[in-house]
Amino acid sequence: MQAAPVKLPSPKASEEARVALRALSGLPRKKVASRTVQVRPDGEGEAVSVTVPREAFELFLEILGQMANGNAVTIVPVHAELTTQQAADLLNVSRPFLVGLLDEGKIPFRMVGTHRRILVADLMAYKQKDDAHRKAVMDELTAEAEKHGLGY
Repeated sequence: MQAAPVKLPSPKASEEARVALRALSGLPRKKVASRTVQVRPDGEGEAVSVTVPREAFELFLEILGQMANGNAVTIVPVHAELTTQQAADLLNVSRPFLVGLLDEGKIPFRMVGTHRRILVADLMAYKQKDDAHRKAVMDELTAEAEKHGLGY
């Protein structure tokens, strides 16, 4: 998988995303299978009505939210394979730390010649498990602090 260069949204694009997110977030949140929206490219031509799956619409709202906050967004298919550096960047850890996780068997990988490749789906499964563990530890620490009246 070739990594596309990360491009932060301009202040103008962030503001446009914020306006669009406010407008679209006001739509009723029914659990319907799909949603019909009208799209018009930046003031050009006529609006086109399209029906998109609910998941795609929710993903679009998430993308707008991230852009409104000035964050770059990348979409990666779950079946894509990452290099160790790409996987480390995604987890926000060093490459040697990630290699240690791979060698300990905490994240599945395969060898391509002498190089390790990690499926995005496997990396995200590890991240979800690790995030859940971190939350459980934080909840335990919070409960302990409250028990001792530390006022957190």
